[in-house]
Amino acid sequence: MKQETGARATIQRGGIDLVHYLVYYGSMRVNIHEAKTRLSELLNRVESGEEITIARAGTPIARLIPIRDKTAERVAGTAKGKVIIEKNFDEPLPEAILREYEG
Repeated sequence: MKQETGARATIQRGGIDLVHYLVYYGSMRVNIHEAKTRLSELLNRVESGEEITIARAGTPIARLIPIRDKTAERVAGTAKGKVIIEKNFDEPLPEAILREYEG
């Protein structure tokens, strides 16, 4: 059986120093089988801010990253009085303008 070294060995032994890992190894990289097997654990790590790369045959194909920004809820009516829609808004365009678009 092959002896793991580096980041994978550190993780498997359970003695991971996150700062050391991120500085020297970047984001965690797992293969597809490992990602399927350990998805809940990987999602917990992503929630705590870690980025995880999923690879197929050693080639990165996807990243799990935390959602950092939540957009503010939109409130209806905040542009009231700022937008003017003319009365003829939905009338056909003049022939001269239509020719410019249609060529």
